[in-house]
Amino acid sequence: MAGHPTRAVIEKAGRTTEARQPRPRDSAATRASLLAMAISEFADKGFAGARVDEIANRAGVNKQLLYHHFGNKDDLYRVALETVYSEIREKEKALHLGDLSPLEAMRTLIGYSFDYLVDHPEFIKLVSDENAQGAPHAAKSEELTEMHWPLVELLRETLKRGAAQGVFRDDMDPVNVYISIAGISYFYFSNNPTLSAIFGKKLNTPEAIAERRVHVIEFALAALRA
Repeated sequence: MAGHPTRAVIEKAGRTTEARQPRPRDSAATRASLLAMAISEFADKGFAGARVDEIANRAGVNKQLLYHHFGNKDDLYRVALETVYSEIREKEKALHLGDLSPLEAMRTLIGYSFDYLVDHPEFIKLVSDENAQGAPHAAKSEELTEMHWPLVELLRETLKRGAAQGVFRDDMDPVNVYISIAGISYFYFSNNPTLSAIFGKKLNTPEAIAERRVHVIEFALAALRA
């Protein structure tokens, strides 16, 4: 008749069982990982080409967990879009534009907007893909609308201060100013390959980008000056 297992055997078995049990994943970390992989996948392949299975695999989780956190592919894409826009708005707040003179505030904002696109090509790809679809996800996002109004109001106050000081024109609409600032930088990067081909020069070199940055800032400020 076999004897009872010794304490050492019991403890070893317990450690083995414990080692075999998967450690619970941190929910916030899992969501962040899924979102990072989604942004990368959507930027590389677009909404139509991206696959939920691949996003989950890259994040190291199963597809069901992705659905648990985000609902479906459309919701995941919308959150990815909200996330990249939110990052821009949050970093703009850190510039403390309201503490600067009107001219320096606009110079800083224009330079920041340009630099962000240099550092975040995935943003350009995501936004271009959303526009190619007709912006269905942006249209359903109240968050995207709400996060832009503080910037518009800040622009309004900055332009108003500048006009009162005789630095800026007094007929500039803040939404139009925002679109112009975003547009002259965005177009350069979103269309860089075709522009380079058409004009026979490499517009993606550090030298070309630095030259364009100076031009964008001075061009925009010249349009604002009284």
